[in-house]
Amino acid sequence: MRIVIPLFDRFTALDAVGPYDVLKLLPGAEVVFAATRTGPVRNNVGSLALTADAALDEIDSCDVLMVPGGAVDAYLAGGPLLDWIRRMHQHTRWTTSVCTGSLLLGAAGLLHGRTATTHWRRTEMLESFGATYTAHRVVTDGKLVTAAGVSAGIDMALTLAAQVADPTTAEAIQLAIEYDPQPPFDAGSPAKASPAVRARFAAGLR
Repeated sequence: MRIVIPLFDRFTALDAVGPYDVLKLLPGAEVVFAATRTGPVRNNVGSLALTADAALDEIDSCDVLMVPGGAVDAYLAGGPLLDWIRRMHQHTRWTTSVCTGSLLLGAAGLLHGRTATTHWRRTEMLESFGATYTAHRVVTDGKLVTAAGVSAGIDMALTLAAQVADPTTAEAIQLAIEYDPQPPFDAGSPAKASPAVRARFAAGLR
C-alpha cells in the first residue's frame, strides 16, 4: 500500500509527521514524501526541513494521498501541485488532508458538495470551494477524510488505519505511539479558550 505525502514550501511539519508516524506502522505500508523536486523542503517558519525522496511527476498513482496544510494560499489559484492532487485523487482508495490541506483539496475541485473540516480560522475559505464545513476533528465523506487543526492529523490517521486495516490494528498503533492525550489545559478550540487566550493568540505567538 503506497501512501504519498506531498510537501510544499512552508508546509506545517506536524501536519505531515503526525500522520506519517501512524501510517508508517500499517502492515505493508510504503510512505513516500514527494515534492516538486527531490531534496529538503522547509516548513512554514523555515526552521525545519523534511526530505522529499521523490518528485511529484515521478508518481503516477497511490493508494492513500495525505495532504498537509501550511501556508497554502500561494497554491490555491492553480498550478502543478493542484493538478497533481487532482490526478492522484482519480485512483486513490483514500484522499486525506490535515488542517488547511483541505483548502488544497477544495481548490483542486474535490470538495464541492462534500462535508469537510479544516482549521477553525479558515472555515469560510473552505466553504468558498463548495464544501460544507463541520466542526469535527475528523470528517469522512466517501473516500475523502479531512482533519481539523494540526494535532487532529493523528486522529485522522488512526481513523484511516481502522478503515485500511481494522480497529484492533489501529488501537495497536495508538498503543505503539502512546497516544493518550491528557492536555494540561482545555483551550484547544475557540469555544473553550478564554477571552485572554484568544487575545494572546490574535496578538501573535512569535
